[in-house]
Formats: sequence, structure tokens, C-alpha cells
Amino acid sequence: MSALPTIHGTDLPSLKRLHEGKVRDLYEVDAAHMLIITTDRLSAFDVVLPDPIPGKGRVLSEVSAFWFRQLADQVPNHLTDIRPEDVVKTDDERRQVAGRAVVVKRLRALPVEAIVRGYLIGSGWKDYQRSGAVCGIELPAGLELAAQLPQTLYTPSTKADVGGHDENISYAQTEELLGADIAARVRDLAIAIYERAAGYARERGIIIADTKFEFGLDDHGEVVLIDEVLTPDSSRFWPADQWQPGHNPPSFDKQFVRDYLETLDWDKTPPGPRLPAEIIRRTAEKYEEARRRLLDRD
Repeated sequence: MSALPTIHGTDLPSLKRLHEGKVRDLYEVDAAHMLIITTDRLSAFDVVLPDPIPGKGRVLSEVSAFWFRQLADQVPNHLTDIRPEDVVKTDDERRQVAGRAVVVKRLRALPVEAIVRGYLIGSGWKDYQRSGAVCGIELPAGLELAAQLPQTLYTPSTKADVGGHDENISYAQTEELLGADIAARVRDLAIAIYERAAGYARERGIIIADTKFEFGLDDHGEVVLIDEVLTPDSSRFWPADQWQPGHNPPSFDKQFVRDYLETLDWDKTPPGPRLPAEIIRRTAEKYEEARRRLLDRD
């Protein structure tokens, strides 16, 4: 596994902390740039768990960087060429950013999570069982759990603060939040890059069942891809050779931890429960396996 230190939280005295998210810590570099550090924290049901997952931050950073490069001809992103090690001052700070941080452009983040679904699973499956639709989008009757959807669905949500819960919203509501032109651009980009990435991943033995993207606007009003992209944290990854409609497939993502937590007597509010060593180890292995399949060349 990773030789990087396992980090649950960061402390960079030389930079101003802007925000602490569920997984990422953001620091100000200057008026135009910020430093994003991907920690080894893991959140489930919108609660940050007390136990980090060794190697997780490295995996998320490498996978995101890969997809940003792959998709750069289709959508601009927030990455810069500035090395994280060059914006901090001490050896301890360099240790905290090594292999898990990027310096990015400071953009105006859009207040919508662009969720894209290719398969019927999770909250979408529950919604379909109850209403015959997913987020108000009518679907044919008789679809099975984990079935591939007849078409890719765009089901946006709000973006909650740490400890809060995202809420599904209609496309009309995204138009109210973003304006019609930006809402359409976000929707079309989200579907297009999901379908492109899903095709690549399928060739490497991974089904991307669903994912979420985040976008921002630059000074010219152009939509830019930000945050993380198509990682085991933001997506549901299944081994293609174990997928079968009607069954809940195993996953390469944090769904493994969610499934474990569902067996506990926990009300899904903070504080989160401690994870057994075996769950931590197997979760780390799943993240690494996703990285290996997507990035390593045969």
C-alpha cells in the first residue's frame, strides 16, 4: 500500500485555512489559487468517521488527476502546474501535502451537485420501488435491482455543509439556481463525461454505476470541472465480471463501509462509530484495486 503517512486532519500554519470538508482541507495560496489536500478521512451517510483509511487520499488524488487529464479536451478543469510543495514552508507541511494535494484556481463553485446514474441502485432503487420513477423521472416497469437504465439519468442535488444532507432537486430548480444556460451546460457536460468515462472503465473491468460531479465558473463565465472526478468516493464502482441484475454487486468504493455500518445499531448521526481493523484493511484494498484497474497499464 501507500508509503505516505496516514492523515485524518491537516495543520498548515503558513497558509490560511479556508474550509474543512468531509475529506478535503482547503487553504488559501493567494487571491487566485488555493491548495486542496485530500486526507484519508472517510465519510458515510454524511458523517465523517473517526478512523482514516490508509492510502485513501493518495488513491483519490491519483484517480482524480488521471480523469482531469483524460477529460481536458472536453471540459476545462481547475488544476494548475504549481507544485503543492512550493507553496508551503516547513518539512512537516511538505509531508502533509506530498502525494495528496493540488494547487488549483479559485473559482466560483456552483451550488449544485451534478449526479449522473447509469444503473438502478442505492437511493434511486428505493425511489423506483416506491414511485416507479427516479427523482421524478418515470422509468419502465419491471426493472431489477442494479439493472442498467434505459438511458443515463441526470438527477441533481443541493450541496450540504459537513454534517448536513444533500437533497435531490428538479432540473427546473437547477435552472432557478444557475440560470437556464448554465444549468443546461452542467447537465450536458455531466452526462457526456460520465458516458465517456464509463466506456473507458468498462474496458478495464469496472462498471461506473453512478457518480457526482461539481462545477464552478471562471471569470469569463465558463463552466469548469472542479473538486474530485470519478473516484471511489464520488462514484459507485462495480467489478464488471460480478455484475448481475437483481443482485447488489460488490464494490470498489465506500459502499463496503456503508454496508458494514448498516449492520450496526447506529442512528447515522455524529459521532460515527469506530471501524474494526479488518473493515479498514479491506476498504483500503478496494480503493487500491480501483486505482490499479483504472490507471495501471498492462
